[in-house]
Amino acid sequence: MSSSQPGGSGLRYPSNKKTIYDRNLNRSKNAELSRAAFAYLFIEMINLAQKNAKDVGDLEKRLNNQGYPIGVRLLDLLLTRSANPLASIRPTRILPLLQFIAQTLYRHLFGRPADALERSGDDPSQYMLFDNEPMVNTYISLPREMSNLNCAAFVAGIIEGVCDGAGFATEGVTAHSVGAQEEGKEGKAMWPGKTVFLIKFKKEVLEREEILARGSG
Repeated sequence: MSSSQPGGSGLRYPSNKKTIYDRNLNRSKNAELSRAAFAYLFIEMINLAQKNAKDVGDLEKRLNNQGYPIGVRLLDLLLTRSANPLASIRPTRILPLLQFIAQTLYRHLFGRPADALERSGDDPSQYMLFDNEPMVNTYISLPREMSNLNCAAFVAGIIEGVCDGAGFATEGVTAHSVGAQEEGKEGKAMWPGKTVFLIKFKKEVLEREEILARGSG
């Protein structure tokens, strides 16, 4: 039952006077969107990003921009929904932040954790998050002229938003296909769509990390 608010505004309110803002945040935390619905929605997002895009790089940047505000908001949402009081505290170190992304964020988005997390041996500011089968690439069929496009740039934007929202500024987060590169080593690649997300933190984040490490040591 619902009723219109006096005054003829046209808005309708539940008879119990409660709105969506009165609902418990955990009420729908386990609700899942069907893959078909997600695929339809995501394809429309790609079509929107593709309009007036200059090239593949520009299209990936637009997808990244679509994901970024989602990541900023998901950080607060997931921390608020945590049943563990300690887990609801914002990460203060790089590794806990990346573990939060690889485990909590990834499980929330895709129902499973990321496949691997590594630190670059060449650049200490750069970390690599691996996804063997990015769901955002599952239902995408690309024309030959766009064969280099990796739609996981959208997920890279979400990751970047989480990092910035947590106070870990980055030089950017980018998505790179590595399945084709692995194919040349041992024949056919086991994960042809395998993607690595490169996360490069800014200098000030690394300096803060060193200070915190000395303080805890």
